[in-house]
Amino acid sequence: MPTPPHRTRRRTFARTGVLALAVALLSAGCAVENVERGFLPGEPGVTNQTDRIVTLWTGSWIAALAVGVLVWGLTVWCVVVYRKRKGDETLPVQLRYHVPLELMYTVVPILMIGVLFFYTQRDMGAIVDTSAEPDVQVGVYGKMWSWDFNYLDEGVWESGVQATNNGEPGVEETLPTLYLPVGERVEFTLNSRDVIHSFWVPAFLFKMGVIPGRTNVFQVVPEREGLYQGKCAELCGEYHSDMLFNVAVVSREEFDAHMDELRALGQTGELGAELDRGMSAEEAKG
Repeated sequence: MPTPPHRTRRRTFARTGVLALAVALLSAGCAVENVERGFLPGEPGVTNQTDRIVTLWTGSWIAALAVGVLVWGLTVWCVVVYRKRKGDETLPVQLRYHVPLELMYTVVPILMIGVLFFYTQRDMGAIVDTSAEPDVQVGVYGKMWSWDFNYLDEGVWESGVQATNNGEPGVEETLPTLYLPVGERVEFTLNSRDVIHSFWVPAFLFKMGVIPGRTNVFQVVPEREGLYQGKCAELCGEYHSDMLFNVAVVSREEFDAHMDELRALGQTGELGAELDRGMSAEEAKG
């Protein structure tokens, strides 16, 4: 006797469900560290601020999830307990005021916002603090569609051009590379030559606007050697996606060697504001 089609479909669905559950559990087991970091990019301890940022991020999400579970639970409870039953045509008791309830949903959100504000202000104040004496000063100019780096203490510079790989491999080797010594405090001075850009190193979990006519400053201590990717995080025109760069966090010896290489190439001095592009209002809007 042949198996009814609907039973075959149920078995297929069941097998598919079991397989999907197994894949999900395996993926979850492999991604415990990603979950603990709130699925943020990079690795722990890349800079002196990444762990602080991860803690703030994951703490905010845990608090939001707790509030969500409470609200969803109360909503489902009200739907189930106070649903209209068959044959029941009476109206529930109509209350115009319920002072304790109104006080609760007024005071609790204020307390939640206050706690979130406290931790956010505390951590953001530490992240953007520039009162410490830097070991290295780097001037960054964003431009359509690349970056200029001035090593202000060393008196040398490096200039990038737009990445145009046309889908071919090897584009990273053509990008400008920003060298930073590991374990030393670096102060970045950000300026734009044309339109608004944004200096972003995803592994650092930090970005800051690069705005024409305004200088932004931040400090960071890279604590893990490696090659990291950087990019512009502000839509700045047609080739915004090509505005890429590398960040090489290296030892002090390797950093000094690279500075010597730039001097040997004659790239001394500073690429200053004289290279800024004068733009019309129409171009700036574009």
